[in-house]
Amino acid sequence: MIDKPNNLEALAVAIKDWGKAIGFSHVGITDTDLASAEWHYQAWIKKGFHGAMDYMAKHGNKRTQPAELVAATMRVISVRMDYQPPKAKDSETVLQKSDQAFISRYALGRDYHKVLRHRLQKLCEKIQSELPKYQCEQFQYRVFTDSAPVLEVALAEKAGLGWRGKHTLLLSRESGSWFFLGEIYTNLPLPIDTPTGNHCGTCNACIEVCPTQAIVAPYEVDARRCISYLTIELKTSIPEEFRSLIGNRIYGCDDCQLTCPWNRFGQITQQNDFHVRHGLDDISLIEVFAWDELTFKEKMAGSAIYRIGHEQWLRNVAIGLGNAASSPEIINALKARVNDPSTLVREHVAWALQQHHITV
Repeated sequence: MIDKPNNLEALAVAIKDWGKAIGFSHVGITDTDLASAEWHYQAWIKKGFHGAMDYMAKHGNKRTQPAELVAATMRVISVRMDYQPPKAKDSETVLQKSDQAFISRYALGRDYHKVLRHRLQKLCEKIQSELPKYQCEQFQYRVFTDSAPVLEVALAEKAGLGWRGKHTLLLSRESGSWFFLGEIYTNLPLPIDTPTGNHCGTCNACIEVCPTQAIVAPYEVDARRCISYLTIELKTSIPEEFRSLIGNRIYGCDDCQLTCPWNRFGQITQQNDFHVRHGLDDISLIEVFAWDELTFKEKMAGSAIYRIGHEQWLRNVAIGLGNAASSPEIINALKARVNDPSTLVREHVAWALQQHHITV
């Protein structure tokens, strides 16, 4: 059966309506031509800016050629979902309290991977059930959200969801950058949307504010310097040159987003799953450093933080304590883990104590 253009156009409109009803703030559609993005991506890899994230360089052309990843893919349905939680402690306030733990706002609630995949699957099931009304061919699909070799920002930009900011995150005039992205790869030859223009202008606020100067040029991040990479993706020792710059950021970093003028338009999430859990928006470094592995797993169950594991968590918190204003309570908390079973933790505890002029 050959799909009639008017049927496909009507279906595309319906898909966007269904997506918004499910909870997505924006739904767009694009083709699979990523030739321009492929050149930039390969140049980024060649510079080694992906660091220890070996998976970024694997999979051949699958990341930049969607049909290589999922056969017969003709279109990508790209979606946004706002995550900024309501009533969360002001980020700037937490960052200025050196004895408190700062956790990137996206990780304060439930794991976004599961939430978005579930909603994307619901949207696909809705499309499948309604397809006969539009006299379209069989619907083939696969859903993704930061879970496979997919150039999410490039696809979202082509689908009209926003533009790539100088910090490399997607920006929207309506929502800033406080949102997650997800994709549906499909064989349906739907009409595509028009990309938006770039609205960063001459602003370099994100570049200037980065604590480790990880944004080495507009639209280019050296992940090896990025605090999000150092606290989440890097599994080994954090280079000493960056430790004092990390401050109290124990999981991720939002500085480039916090300073972006477009984020004054950031939307509060309508999803309960992304509301703050366990008081993580403003919690003591000493408290979270005292968690044993069982407590960590219980508290972080269902959270994106769970995947870094207890050892890496303690490594990060030790750095935060080393950067905190000195007090007997902080010194005692660090001394309690001087003989931690983990070599990685012991190394960072020793560094932290040295920052308080105590040698072990």
